[in-house]
Amino acid sequence: MKPEHLKILRFVLPGILILVVAALVVMKIPGTMVTVMPTGTATPLTAKSPETSPIQSLSPSETIEPSVTPTMEPTAIAYPVGPDDYPAGINPLNGLPVEDPESLLLPPALLSISNSPVTARPQAGLSFAPLIYELFIGAGNTRFLTIFYGDLPKTPDTDNPEIGPIRSGRLAYEHVRKMLNGFMVMAYASDVVMDTLNYYHNLQTEHPDSINGARLRVDDLIALKRDFLTKLGEPNPIGLMFDPAVPQGGKDGHTIWLPYAYVDQVWWHYNKESGTYHRWQDMENGRAYTEQIDSLTGKPLEIENVVVIFVDHIAYRETLIDLKLLYTNQERALLFRDGQIFEGTWTTRGETYEKTTGKLRPLRFLDKNGDPFPLKPGQTWVEIVTQETGVYEAQYTEDYYRLVNNREPGSGIWAISFVHPENMQPNQ
Repeated sequence: MKPEHLKILRFVLPGILILVVAALVVMKIPGTMVTVMPTGTATPLTAKSPETSPIQSLSPSETIEPSVTPTMEPTAIAYPVGPDDYPAGINPLNGLPVEDPESLLLPPALLSISNSPVTARPQAGLSFAPLIYELFIGAGNTRFLTIFYGDLPKTPDTDNPEIGPIRSGRLAYEHVRKMLNGFMVMAYASDVVMDTLNYYHNLQTEHPDSINGARLRVDDLIALKRDFLTKLGEPNPIGLMFDPAVPQGGKDGHTIWLPYAYVDQVWWHYNKESGTYHRWQDMENGRAYTEQIDSLTGKPLEIENVVVIFVDHIAYRETLIDLKLLYTNQERALLFRDGQIFEGTWTTRGETYEKTTGKLRPLRFLDKNGDPFPLKPGQTWVEIVTQETGVYEAQYTEDYYRLVNNREPGSGIWAISFVHPENMQPNQ
C-alpha cells in the first residue's frame, strides 16, 4: 500500500468508528423505536398515554375490532314496568323508551284504518302504533282502530309520511276513546254513529274518487294532537304491564287462525328469529294468502303480543254493531306471546284510580289468578270476537272446511272460529 493511502486511512478510520458507535448508542435510546403498521407505513412508538393500550397478540379465532368513539350507554330498563308506574320516557302502551319524551305529553290519536277492500292493503303506518284493535264491522269485513301515541311514523326519506287509508267511524270507537282519553281521526260516519262520538276530526280526502284516498300526514297529526291537548288535557294511559321474561303456565301457541268470515281469514304465525307474530290474510277469496306489510317500511308487520278478547256484540243491523267494553269486571281473553298461549281475562272495571281521579284507563289484561298479565315489550294487536266464538286446536291446512271440521289437540295451531253477532248471517 502506498504511503499516501496509509495516511488517508489514519484519518478516515477513526471517523468511521465514531459514526458506528454513535449509531449503536442512538438505537438504544427510548422513544425512537418504530413499529410497522398493517398498511406498511412506519410510525414512531411514543410513550403510552392513558387513552392507548399495548398491542396484544391474538389467537387465530380473534379479530381486531375497529376503534369507535365512546358513547354514553343507554340507561337499562328495570322490568317489569307498569301497570301503575313507568320510568321516565317509557311509553305505557308498549313498555319501550320513546325517542322524544315530550311526545308522551300529547293525547293518543285513534285512527280508523281500512282493511277492506284489498286495495287498502298494505296500509301505511301500522308498524308504528303501540296498540291496535281489530273489530268486525259487518258484511264480512274488519277495521283497525289504530292507536298512535308517543313516537310517530317516519321513514329514511321523510319524517312526514302519510298514514292510512282512513275510513269511517264506528260506534265502539267512543268506548276506546274514553278509556285512552284521546281523540279520533276518521273519514266521517253515518248520522247514527256521529251522534254518539266525541272529540273527533273528520278527514277530508284529497282524492275523492278513490275509496282509499283519505290519508293523514304526520305533521297534520301532530297539529291535531296539540289542538286536542287543550281540550282533553295531558294523557295518562296507565294500566298495562310489560316484561320481556316469559311468564309461566303457557302452552304451545305458534299459530292462530281467525276467520271473521270466509272472505276475511287472518293467520298469525310466530317467527322465532324475531320473537314476533307475522300476519297473513286472504285476498277476500278464502284461498290466496299474503303476508301483511307496512307500506312505509316495506317490511312485514311484526307484533309482539296478539290478544283475543271475547266481547258482547250488539248488532242493530248488519253494519251497525256496538261492543260492551266499558265497566266490565272480567271477561275471557287469550294472550299470545313468545310462541305461547296463556289463558286470562280482560277488564275495564273501576278501581282506586278511577274512583280517585274520575278518569278511565285502557282495557287491561289479567292472568288466571287475576293479577296483571305481563305483555312482551312492543306492539299489542287486540282481536275482538264475540262471546260465542269457538276455540280449539286444529291441524295445519289452508283448506277452510278442513280447518272448521278437524281437531288436533296439542298442535299449537289455535282456531278462533268467529261466530257472527246475533241476527246476522255470515257473509260466505
